[in-house]
Amino acid sequence: MTRAALKPDTDVIEGVYLCTSLDLPDLFGPALACQPGLRLYKPDDVPDPSRIRFALVWRPADNAFDAYPNIDLVQVIAAGVDGVLRNPSLPDGAVVTRVHDTEQATIMAGFAAWHVVWHHRHMGNYLDAQKSRTWDRTTIKTLRPPSEVTVGLLGYGLMGRTIARTVASMGFPVLAATRTEGDSDPGVTRVSGADAVKQVAAQSDILINILPLTSDTRDILNADLFAAMPSGAALIQLGRGPHLVEADLLEALDEGQIGGASLDVFRQEPLPSDHPFWTHPRIVITPHEASVTSPQAVTDALVRSIRELDAGERPTATVDKTTGY
Repeated sequence: MTRAALKPDTDVIEGVYLCTSLDLPDLFGPALACQPGLRLYKPDDVPDPSRIRFALVWRPADNAFDAYPNIDLVQVIAAGVDGVLRNPSLPDGAVVTRVHDTEQATIMAGFAAWHVVWHHRHMGNYLDAQKSRTWDRTTIKTLRPPSEVTVGLLGYGLMGRTIARTVASMGFPVLAATRTEGDSDPGVTRVSGADAVKQVAAQSDILINILPLTSDTRDILNADLFAAMPSGAALIQLGRGPHLVEADLLEALDEGQIGGASLDVFRQEPLPSDHPFWTHPRIVITPHEASVTSPQAVTDALVRSIRELDAGERPTATVDKTTGY
């Protein structure tokens, strides 16, 4: 840590909102306004850039940090930090922190569980039957009990573990791919090592991706992985857009190797209106809303990180710039 304290010469610590796609002041301003000792500005309103010591960010522009030479802390408003870590103007000495929110993880777990049920119960068939006004109960004839449907999980951090516990409580066996060995929750089998992702995928009737985006995980959802999965398996993609090789998924779906997919994140967002994902009969799309973080949770995370850094401590939510999480 290159700078031991965040406290400036006055009693007010000044920060800036940096974002290209959201109105951060509108989203978080009311909650942050209640925090004594903190003052955040929009970039155009900053009176003295040299006094800016922290930034609240989401997808900042490539040159977003250039104007602020004394930034010590960069707080991302969500769990995904890859875009910030790759930012060419990010100061080398700045600590990057993200939000660790148990409520956000619970929301994500409920979303994942809904899609597990969607694929397990072939709910799309019922919607088609409703459109045609057909009393169709043929799906129930091939229904497998949850104990015979393995759910694989790529990623076992806060979000992954919460999803794993939720899905396991529904009676599904859960396999979780992790980089290292460690403990696991009841009903969850942890698979570690260099080949863990492929091992888990090969046994997963439903595969959920919640990995962080790193150089090792980019394009990890590809033709080779799909070919290793059981025929007709389903994919639930909740990680990051660049995890998925989109052409490979379309081919796997059209060939029947993948039976269906739920996609919440994409390489380009918003998803272009002419993208084939919109109209594919085996794809369910949501607009990057698998989970949300409350303004209060973001505010609490920022305040906690500032206090920890000001005390000369490594903030609890610090991101390892080497691993990317």
